[in-house]
Parts: sequence; structure tokens; C-alpha cells
Amino acid sequence: QVHGVVRRSSSFNTGRIEHLYKNPQAHIEGNMKLHYGDLTDSTCLVKIINEVKPSEIYNLGAQSHVKISFDLAEYTADVDGVGTLRLLDAIKTCGLINCVKFYQASTSELFGKVQEIPQKETTPFYPRSPYGAAKLYAYWIVVNFREAYNLFAVNGILFNHESPRRGANFVTRKISRSVAKIHLGQLDCFSLGNLDAKRDWGHARDYVE
Repeated sequence: QVHGVVRRSSSFNTGRIEHLYKNPQAHIEGNMKLHYGDLTDSTCLVKIINEVKPSEIYNLGAQSHVKISFDLAEYTADVDGVGTLRLLDAIKTCGLINCVKFYQASTSELFGKVQEIPQKETTPFYPRSPYGAAKLYAYWIVVNFREAYNLFAVNGILFNHESPRRGANFVTRKISRSVAKIHLGQLDCFSLGNLDAKRDWGHARDYVE
């Protein structure tokens, strides 16, 4: 059974997971149950974890857009950095340290200004954005809880991962959608940032495995 946390919105913001509902049209839940909550609200996290008493927790929540993190730097730090601490603290508060396995979705943005190519687990971190810096805090707070409380807690350092559910404001979808619009005569041109940037790419299915 899967439980998830979803932020309250005046309109449905579950478009990319609607196929997981028992009845997608009516948002009737089956083996996936959603709880209203937010990584900026420690009280709701304690309440949800205490109610569900999960055996595994996967922290996939983040303000994950690197460029936008410069505009929303404080919010990114609150959600991506301190939000991870709130989750870990909630596990401790609920007395589940010895019962829960915790997975933190970390990021290759920790490497930022890369110190070696290719990167590996021992490559020094050098984040180059508020997003990367917030995720670096999250990375180390997971290590701290593992070593201080013997919690089963791990960081997965994921490089860019793509799937059909990729958000429209990320570079791959921006390119593919814009090319389609140009082909249909709906757009003349579009602009990108640093054309010299190099990234490793993978598929979400492989990363999940």
C-alpha cells in the first residue's frame, strides 16, 4: 500500500499520477492514498507518519527547478533542505527510528562545478545554485541521522532522468514541445540557456530500479 503527500491546491495538481487512482475521473483512491501536507509543515508530517506508520519513506518532494531556485531561494532551502530535516525529525518523534527505511532523492547538482569527470561517490561536492546548496544540506542531514541514530537512511545521487511524465518547464520538454509548435506554425523560435552545458541522461524506469 502506498501513501503520498500532496499539497492543497485550488485546482487538481495530480495530473501526472491520475492513472494510479482506482477511478481517475472521480479521484477515487485504491491502493494509493494521498494525504494533504507540505514539507514546510512539521506538524502535518508528524501527524501523517504517526497515522500511516510506514515501513519505507521516499522523499521525492522538492522545488526541483535549478533556474527557478535563484528566484525562490529561501523557499527552495525551506522545502529541499529543512524539509528533509522535518521528515527525519518526524520519524524520530514518532518513535519509528528502528522501523523505517528512509530514501532521500539526492541530485547530481551536488557536484555543480565538477571537480573530475566522470563523477563518482567520492567526487567533492561544489553546488552552483540554491537548489544544489539546499540538496547538499539534505544530503548531510541524512548522513547525520544515519550515524547519530542508526537510522536506515540513504542518499541516491540521481543524474537527469526522463520519462513521459517530465514537466513541461524542463529543458527536454521545452525543446520537444517548441519544435512541435514550430512544425505546426504556432511558434517562430525559442531560446535556451547555456548551450555548452553537458549532462548525463537516464530514464526514470532505470533510476527507480
